[in-house]
Amino acid sequence: MITPPGADQHWYTIVGGAPLTGSVEVSGAKNSVTKLLVATLLTPEPCTLTKVPRIVEVDVVLGMLAELGTQVEWLDAHTVRVATPRIVDASLAEAYSGVNRIPILMMGPLLHRVGEAVVPLPGGCRIGKRPVDFHLRGLRAMGAEITEQLRSVEVKTLGLHGAHVTLPFPSVGATENLLLAAVRAKGTTVISNAAVEPEVIDLILFLQQMGALVDVEVDRTIVVQGVEALHGATHAPIPDRIEVASFAAAAVATNGRVDVVGARQEHVATFLNHLRRLGGEFEVSPHGLTFRRARELTATHVQTDVHPGYMTDWQQPLTVLLTQAKGVSVIHETIYEDRFGYTRQLNEMGADIALSTICLGGKGCRFASRDFEHSAVVSGPTPLRGTDLEIPDLRAGFAYVMAALIAEGSSLIRGTRFLERGYEDPVGKLRSIGALIETRPAGAPAAG
Repeated sequence: MITPPGADQHWYTIVGGAPLTGSVEVSGAKNSVTKLLVATLLTPEPCTLTKVPRIVEVDVVLGMLAELGTQVEWLDAHTVRVATPRIVDASLAEAYSGVNRIPILMMGPLLHRVGEAVVPLPGGCRIGKRPVDFHLRGLRAMGAEITEQLRSVEVKTLGLHGAHVTLPFPSVGATENLLLAAVRAKGTTVISNAAVEPEVIDLILFLQQMGALVDVEVDRTIVVQGVEALHGATHAPIPDRIEVASFAAAAVATNGRVDVVGARQEHVATFLNHLRRLGGEFEVSPHGLTFRRARELTATHVQTDVHPGYMTDWQQPLTVLLTQAKGVSVIHETIYEDRFGYTRQLNEMGADIALSTICLGGKGCRFASRDFEHSAVVSGPTPLRGTDLEIPDLRAGFAYVMAALIAEGSSLIRGTRFLERGYEDPVGKLRSIGALIETRPAGAPAAG
């Protein structure tokens, strides 16, 4: 069984001040690949995924699948073939409780294969409660009997059937869960107010290759006509749009120029508009997107939202970028209620970021009057000073790396296991474009 490391393998030391220049290739999207791997449970036939990032999260999911009976074979460095001819155990170990949110997505496929499953309750980054009520309500409507335990969920069924499910919020995870349950359910399932993020569409395209019948209609409606069986397929996941935005923001922040090979404009269009408004620029080339600074950085207002709005996972690198922009910027987070905790350490580096419980965006959101610090006011520009940083979660991780890259002096970054959970070879990629970044054994004293 593969489990995520509970401790850092190493720490980073970064010397700031060097502009990032050169070319870096974007990896396959973590938030797509992990769901595609779950989808392979729907068929006993082999499935092949290419452009798979070699990250901790992928190893964890493959470990989960292996426990269930999946045979895993790496065909090359980034191509994996998986096959689950039979489910040998429909109960995932409680050790996976709180690791990530993938086990909850396995309920539908396991119900179709063996009629029952026991999966641990999800976890992942500490960015809010992220409840699974939407998931369970939808599966119950499709005929699943669900018993909630303290750290796990037990599900059984004599057969899932189609249902009309309206999501209270267009949750990506709930939409994916219902899709995975609906494609082999008897009859037609309608998912209203569904998420339509590129990663959701990527999952739909893979399921369609496997033989599913899925229509994406207007007004966030997805209609699934269940089929009796699915077959194997080969698929290349979309590039990681979060990684694209991360390197774009780092290029602009350091006043460098970075070619992100494999980046696709249509997946980051909203991000590109905000980048241009604050002073960044991009160019489209046959191989991807090139990012640079076009002028003095100036303040802007941003509100995170569901797709096609500004992605919540683009918020953290943007916040660091705005510390170097002239004026007062406002960021209103509407997806997760507790995602600005990382700004405290940025303030210790010299940033001027104030948090508010008030909705400071263009509209109120579901966190209004609930005492969540979900708006941030960033005043700049402020010089940052190198310091010791402790990464609290995956997306804050790259933000801290960015902050260290533009800070005066040297920074030590701990908690690197969180960053490496979702970014493939971050040190190697950053080094290749001029970052002054080194690793040292976790716990080792500073040199000199």
